[in-house]
Amino acid sequence: MATHTFHLSPADKKQLVSLLRKGTLPTRVFKRATALLELDRGRSLIQVASTLDVTYRTLTSWKKNYKDRGLQMLTDQARPGRPFKIDGAQRAKITALACSKPPEGHGRWSLRLLADKAIELDFVEELSHSHAARILKKTNSSHT
Repeated sequence: MATHTFHLSPADKKQLVSLLRKGTLPTRVFKRATALLELDRGRSLIQVASTLDVTYRTLTSWKKNYKDRGLQMLTDQARPGRPFKIDGAQRAKITALACSKPPEGHGRWSLRLLADKAIELDFVEELSHSHAARILKKTNSSHT
């Protein structure tokens, strides 16, 4: 089997060693940093893949990403997808509304009433009662 040499720049090597010494890294970043250092030390792709419990294909992908992006490859790139329609400030307003006194004639906020009031107060353009429930669920508050 042919060996493919892999070398880190001295600056990148120093930064990776420093990063690993911190001790508090997400697992993905830790594995990627360790893989780069191990490859730089001359270990084979198969040895490093076995040590880090990743596939050979994953390791070759990390190696290619390092060549293309440098140490930026340690973190994932932004993934495409629909952007959030309701931002944090709007969520906070909806949560505050749910914690406020309910309208006259109501003993408490219902999800439909909350969604309608948020639209009426121009917090958001549209809001379903089920989305209002998800917003409140994420805040550890009770809508009842």
